[in-house]
Amino acid sequence: MTTSVTRLLGLGLTPGKLRGLQRICNDNGTMTMVATDQNSSLIGLAKEVLKREPTYDEMVLAKNTLTRGLAPLASAILVDGYYGAWNAMASMALPRNTGLLIRVEKSGGGKNKVGAPLGCFEPGLGVRKIKLMGCDAVKLLAPFEPTEPASGEHQLHFIQQVYEDCRQHDILLLLETVAFAFGGEKKEDDKHKGRKAETVIESARQLSRFCDIYKAEFPGYIGRESDSQLIANLKALNAASERPWVLLSAGVDYPEYKKQVQMAMDCGASGILGGRAFWKEYFLQGDQAAREKWIKGESADRVRELSEFVRSKATPWYKWYGLTMEQIRDLYVAEGWHFRYAEPFTATDTAGERWGY
Repeated sequence: MTTSVTRLLGLGLTPGKLRGLQRICNDNGTMTMVATDQNSSLIGLAKEVLKREPTYDEMVLAKNTLTRGLAPLASAILVDGYYGAWNAMASMALPRNTGLLIRVEKSGGGKNKVGAPLGCFEPGLGVRKIKLMGCDAVKLLAPFEPTEPASGEHQLHFIQQVYEDCRQHDILLLLETVAFAFGGEKKEDDKHKGRKAETVIESARQLSRFCDIYKAEFPGYIGRESDSQLIANLKALNAASERPWVLLSAGVDYPEYKKQVQMAMDCGASGILGGRAFWKEYFLQGDQAAREKWIKGESADRVRELSEFVRSKATPWYKWYGLTMEQIRDLYVAEGWHFRYAEPFTATDTAGERWGY
């Protein structure tokens, strides 16, 4: 039976967003994405080895090396707009068949008086420029803590602004929320760790509607909670999310991330968007030749291993919405769609004259 394209439009999947979704997915609708956009983290890793601040050229070389080595193995790669995006394109480090996401927020943005994050745009960058560059999706990181209302309200407003910008420019939005310590806490404190799972789940419940793909933290800690409790948390996260979701790596070591991914895929996740778990040992490899060899070897093997697992176990985005590939292949778009696309319906429209009826 023919299915109307309104089934997709009702999900917010307009032509630009749908094309972006196709571009960042594997051919079966799952997502194996790699993140290299963490400027603050990468600079920190470099400083530990170099004992100084890395130069712009050193950061570009690192980003391009990661992209050239890992992007061919991924359905999409997430880069920053300062060091990564244009350099990856201009140097052909980015393969033509790998989807491209760009981070829109400033890395290491401001904080309020209790140390809670206050998100803002990367200076000189915005949704419009990301769309003009031909990118497939916008990524927004907005750390969120439901129990810190001042920061929470600021973050919600920022998220809604970016969501609306993406709607206007018809580009896919991937939203990432992470828990954080505030008010004198440290990440290692029991108080922070104790509320982590509920923060992850509640953040999805409140914010996942303002995106197209939701990027979530693992809701708990392997070894701190039992596997059965972690699985219950993951199922609660899946139920709370209003969009297909993928799992981030949050800087954990690869073996731990691998176990997290295996558990998340069994609980409804549509894939991964991992970063440091794949490549954080990069600067420890000595010279550039050793770094390139490591990226093409152990780092690439990690991406291959999880990519195979995601392809076989993750929930395709369309299945998450109750659709089948057969239904999608049979979607019907009514004549005159291009008149209606990106045009508001106004009180002056009579009998569909302006919309081509």
